[in-house]
Amino acid sequence: MEIKPIKTENDYTDSIKRIEVLWGAKKESIEGDELDLLCTLVESYEMHHYPIAPPDPIDAIKFRMDQMGMTNGDLAKYLGSQSRVSEVLNRKRQLTLKMVKSLYKGLRIPAEILLSENHTSKLH
Repeated sequence: MEIKPIKTENDYTDSIKRIEVLWGAKKESIEGDELDLLCTLVESYEMHHYPIAPPDPIDAIKFRMDQMGMTNGDLAKYLGSQSRVSEVLNRKRQLTLKMVKSLYKGLRIPAEILLSENHTSKLH
């Protein structure tokens, strides 16, 4: 087992191929340990070279509403009123800090998503 840092795209491709060969290896075996290490290295490389931007806050709210079977009316208790819900979901009103706190506490939407770059500059 020769493990080395992933520095290039070729190293990355080779590591992925090796992971495919090792997939399903028994834990606490030499192959299993190699698989764990390679997965950690690949994950680190991907996070650095292929970062995933956080989801749009409004899309996250809509997704959470769908997950919970909520209607726009149900969201009023978190945003203040039905008209405010409509304005926020139609991107005509920015989320306020009070709304963010309410959505975080009530719907468990991570604050870092609700406070993404395109919304933090206009918080009230």
